[in-house]
Amino acid sequence: MTENSALKNIHALVCGGSKGIGFASATKLALSGASVTLLSRSVEKLVEAVELLPVIHAAQMHHYVAIDLSETNALERKFKSLAAENNFGILVNNSGGPEAGPVTQARPESFIRAFEQHLVASHLLTMALVPGMKKIQYGRIINIISTSVKIPLHGLGVSNTIRGAMANWSKTLANELAPFGITVNNVLPGATSTERLEEIILNKSKKTLKDRDTIIREMSGEIPMGRFGKPEEIAAAVGFLASPDAGYITGINLPVDGGRTGSL
Repeated sequence: MTENSALKNIHALVCGGSKGIGFASATKLALSGASVTLLSRSVEKLVEAVELLPVIHAAQMHHYVAIDLSETNALERKFKSLAAENNFGILVNNSGGPEAGPVTQARPESFIRAFEQHLVASHLLTMALVPGMKKIQYGRIINIISTSVKIPLHGLGVSNTIRGAMANWSKTLANELAPFGITVNNVLPGATSTERLEEIILNKSKKTLKDRDTIIREMSGEIPMGRFGKPEEIAAAVGFLASPDAGYITGINLPVDGGRTGSL
């Protein structure tokens, strides 16, 4: 990744920032000069991740917040306080996907738990940070969702449902915040080499009794580019949408999936 100073003096909050797509996105933003706060559950992983974030200028400082996105009351209290001290210009909403399985086998509590962890948490963070974005006249809200908002994915019933709700919330928010110059966009990763994908592969292997390599060949065979994505490739889209260059782009879904999604 090449570095620049396009986001110097901008503070970014990246959820799920200790690993995978979240950490790759945080790294991309840091390379553009942003000071980054990582949010995740594990203090140990956060400490390690913050130490790995690049620092390209003297004013740049990185931090972390250890909290579970599903603990919405604690999340709201924490970020009301934190937003009073810092004006964040960038928010990356990103959380691990809900448990896999057919929608007909999903329990009501699975929907409620996923709704709180994804939509409610994202909403609370957004409401806490938007006043600061208005104050500094710079705002970029980027939601890492899924290509399932275009075409539901087989065997991910709860995820398909909640991701769709996130996409419509995002579009509504984009329209309401556009007069303030604050953009709201969704990045839709396809199959990306992360711990989440590895879990999906292992679950498919157990259910079908096929070995891991066979599952990987079958899944990658559904992708026109013939391979899984890299977290850094998803982060590249996040970095662009967070930049000043993307100031007239809002309310969109951007698939980064190697061409897998069967629609425009």
